[in-house]
Amino acid sequence: MMEKNLLEILKMKYAKSINDASNEEVYFSLVELTKSMIKERELKKSGKKLYYISAEFLIGRLLKNNLINLGIYKEVKEVLGKFNRDFNEIEEVEIEPSLGNGGLGRLAACFLDSIATLGLNGDGLGLNYHFGLFKQVFENNKQKAVKNPWIDSSGWLNESNISFDVNFKDFKVKSKSYTIDMIGLQNNSNNLYLFDIDTIDEDIVRDGINFNKKDIRKNLTLFLYPDDSDKDGQLLRIYQQYFMVSNAAQYILLENEKNGLSLEELDKNIVIQINDTHPSMIIPELIRLLIEKGIDKDKAIDIVSKTCAYTNHTILSEALEKWPISYIEEVAPQLIPIIKELDSRINSKFNDERVSIIDKNNMIHMANMDIHYGFSVNGVAALHTEILKNEELNSFYNIYPHKFNNKTNGITFRRWLLSCNESLSSYIEELIGGEFIKDYNKISKLYDYKDNKEVLNKIGEIKKNNKISLKNYLLKTQNINIDENSIFDIQIKRFHEYKRQQMNLLYIIYKYIEIKKGNKPATPITTIFGGKAAPAYIIAQDIIHAILCLSELINNDIEADKFLKVVMIENYNVTSASKVIPACDVSEQISLASKEASGTGNMKFMLNGALTLGTEDGANVEIMNLVGKDNIYIFGEKSSDVISHYKNRDYNSRSYYYKGSIKPLIDFIVSDEMLKVGDTTSLYRLYNELINKDWFMTLLDLEDYIKMKEEAFKDYEDKEDWNRKALINISKAGFFSSDRTIEEYNRDIWKLK
Repeated sequence: MMEKNLLEILKMKYAKSINDASNEEVYFSLVELTKSMIKERELKKSGKKLYYISAEFLIGRLLKNNLINLGIYKEVKEVLGKFNRDFNEIEEVEIEPSLGNGGLGRLAACFLDSIATLGLNGDGLGLNYHFGLFKQVFENNKQKAVKNPWIDSSGWLNESNISFDVNFKDFKVKSKSYTIDMIGLQNNSNNLYLFDIDTIDEDIVRDGINFNKKDIRKNLTLFLYPDDSDKDGQLLRIYQQYFMVSNAAQYILLENEKNGLSLEELDKNIVIQINDTHPSMIIPELIRLLIEKGIDKDKAIDIVSKTCAYTNHTILSEALEKWPISYIEEVAPQLIPIIKELDSRINSKFNDERVSIIDKNNMIHMANMDIHYGFSVNGVAALHTEILKNEELNSFYNIYPHKFNNKTNGITFRRWLLSCNESLSSYIEELIGGEFIKDYNKISKLYDYKDNKEVLNKIGEIKKNNKISLKNYLLKTQNINIDENSIFDIQIKRFHEYKRQQMNLLYIIYKYIEIKKGNKPATPITTIFGGKAAPAYIIAQDIIHAILCLSELINNDIEADKFLKVVMIENYNVTSASKVIPACDVSEQISLASKEASGTGNMKFMLNGALTLGTEDGANVEIMNLVGKDNIYIFGEKSSDVISHYKNRDYNSRSYYYKGSIKPLIDFIVSDEMLKVGDTTSLYRLYNELINKDWFMTLLDLEDYIKMKEEAFKDYEDKEDWNRKALINISKAGFFSSDRTIEEYNRDIWKLK
């Protein structure tokens, strides 16, 4: 039946047989087939509904994931094979939607998958970015940002007839909305609603990603996180955020009205999850709209306080957003009286500026508003939540201990095992049956094979084949040739000093110097990086530059190149992640303890049989507790010690720099060899940053990092034991299914059914 339907679509749409059709024509026919099947499975949902509001939804390519969730992927692949068509080639047609950047957006995408899989009534709400963050290209060993268009080419974006007026201070815009189907595993589907405006002008973007930030009608949804290093950029972010929440609030009330539900009982009918602080203005906006509809002010505030829940994703100050009152007044002055009223009520109860919404400098603290006027505050890993309760948000925890709870992040196994690592998932199914696909806990049965040599050899063989696949991918996409027999040491995540790619850089320098001394590794090492640096984050871009310079230097050194290779993946995204993660041997999770709230890359690597090299930070702690200390490589100071260093201001990077083992590594950044291939200003800026500031304490853990990394590489030589460790990691990954996370959100916060 599926074959017949596909052939009919090709005939009707393109007047071609499958033999004559191009990959593009087959791809778009499969999209149409998938959409028709989704429509057939649509169920009328009732009961309490979740609205998950997020600035990012990094959903990645959808064709394969949707076919897996519909339960027809194998059938489609067989049909294509019958006509000598390669699914992988057809999938390459799909351009990844530019709707997110990092872990926050990927988590939101996993959550929408799990919400649908569990049959819960819940939609995502966000913005329809035309160019995403940006497309990353490398020129002269530097990151260059260019626009990343996708909208006309994915096939998944559906126009909706839902539209709202959004009033800014000096003008009004009329929104339009789109939907993307979010399909659960053999279950119902939900929607991701993306709001936009017709007046966007993509042609105003010139010279990379530069554009007129003041022309809001033309630029409002062009980019995710536009450069906010100046006032115009900051105002644009506020315009984006208000546009997002105004549409969201109006849509929520419209649905409530269509369903004939009482506004007085809104909190009984819906729940709003605020994903980080970007959507925080949903609170005053919803209060404002309820008052407009005749609800008493006190009642409106009470309703919204029982409706909104807040997820905190980080303790970093840049993510705990705060905006000047004057900026909000320039964008959405209608919110100011409500925010001031909310702040006044808090100040009348608590004589503590730390918990005020508006501080003495007239800055509005979004997280503070979320905590006071939401009913739940959750962290995203056990350690992170404890830090929130005992340190960063302790003053709030003392007031509202009942609001705080932990929901350790998770990943969808459909995307990060079944889709990206077919050979491994098929072998696991062969060993333990297919129940783990629906019931994540069942993957623990794999543990029974930890001493089975045949199974361990097969795990190693699958890894080797995945490494060959990555080798071929990099050769095709970047003309880079890597050795599949080397250790694949991988760090893929957005570039930020707290994630400490600069520490990995210093290890590579250490290893390069050792090789030049004649101390060659038993097995060659390939270090792979992937990730983008924000346009205004100069030091992060300097780290990328240093890595690219080091890559050129080492890869052109005939002696060293045999033993050490450095690769930077260009424009790292979900698509490239699906190639990289199954091939990884060593997963770099080396953030400064206490700074990484959770991480989800660590979970994806673990599920695919990589061993974690990391600090006791975020979900690394939970990974360690699950797999045992013998199956993970932990180094560095604990989070409590790091927090003490910050409190006591007793960390001095210079004192570490002058240690004999560290100084040569940092000095190498500005060596003649590096300056020959790099930019003097950029390299010296990074050099001086490490010596004179090093805010995220790279040098604090460097020696221990080098020691532990060398130990991991030594252990790799015992392939059977290494494969055993890998199998144990896979078998213990069930806890990190996003299905488990969503079950907990629903049980403790949403209570949808």
